[in-house]
Amino acid sequence: MQIVQKITPCLWFDDQAEEAAKFYTAVFKNSKITSIARYGEAGREVHGKPAGSIMVVAFELDGQSFTALNGGPTFKFNEAISLQINCETQEEVDYYWEKLSEGGDEKAQQCGWLKDKYGVSWQVVPTVLPEMVDNPDSEKSQRAMSAMLQMKKIDIAGLKRAFAG
Repeated sequence: MQIVQKITPCLWFDDQAEEAAKFYTAVFKNSKITSIARYGEAGREVHGKPAGSIMVVAFELDGQSFTALNGGPTFKFNEAISLQINCETQEEVDYYWEKLSEGGDEKAQQCGWLKDKYGVSWQVVPTVLPEMVDNPDSEKSQRAMSAMLQMKKIDIAGLKRAFAG
């Protein structure tokens, strides 16, 4: 029996659901497209999509389930919601930043946040960042926070230098 994930994020695309799912599954290891559902004639007066065109792409990114919906141009992504990637090393930060920011909105890059070519917002976060900014030594945590606020892509060595003083 397959265990169903209780909460699955659904990403609304105009008509790039399959393209986006293929892109994301290529970026993240241990990822795959799990199913594709197509529009039929039923509801065509509502959805306006041709029968046989892709409606929903289900996929997994490192074991986390997602759904991509070709819902049309009604809704667009914005920064009110983002997907956070916890990175252990600078190499991971660099990898995800490079892959996900390619073709995205450079003006939307700050403090570890980026917007990809589909308009989805991501936070590429080194795991040491919360430890530093939540530190009980307020001087250290404020130095780390000030350093982070000056960065687009997070530089772990720069954070550590600021934290140490």
